[in-house]
Amino acid sequence: MKFLIAGLGNPGPEYELTRHNIGFLTLDRLAEKHEVAFSTQRLADRAEFRTRGKTLHLIKPNTYMNLSGKAVSYWLQDLKIPKENLLVVVDDIALPFGTLRMRGKGSSAGHNGLKNIEELLGGQDYARLRMGIGSNYSKGQQVDYVLSRFEQEEFDGLPAIMDKACEAIIAFCTIGIERAMNFHNTK
Repeated sequence: MKFLIAGLGNPGPEYELTRHNIGFLTLDRLAEKHEVAFSTQRLADRAEFRTRGKTLHLIKPNTYMNLSGKAVSYWLQDLKIPKENLLVVVDDIALPFGTLRMRGKGSSAGHNGLKNIEELLGGQDYARLRMGIGSNYSKGQQVDYVLSRFEQEEFDGLPAIMDKACEAIIAFCTIGIERAMNFHNTK
């Protein structure tokens, strides 16, 4: 059984350690744990590995956040993966830093990457793992906040958070979304 795991972010060194790139960072961590490397392919950097009889195809779209749906749609079709086997890993300002929230469907909540995926997949019925980055910004400063680097204290806590997210991704693929949500959604 095949799964597509899409970590959202923006390509390029200027975005590398920003809050908006927590999806990329988490997939980097997952690939590292499974000793695979990303290679640049059509519309995304891609890696794959097998675990517990499942093949996980990891993509980090290189289309920039607002056009993430192009890469997600392309790779779902190219790899012939059903939409129910898609998991999008994304930052969320509505959740406190470090909070994980997996859902089987839902709105974009204003997230441009998710909006584009919804447009190109024709709906909101795909799984997503939202990773809380907090909302410690002043009115009108949201873009600057998500495109800024993590504070040192947050950065120090990131490995443990990403490890939990990696466990949630593997659980989604191996025990299904309902059980994965029960085990991995944090308050």
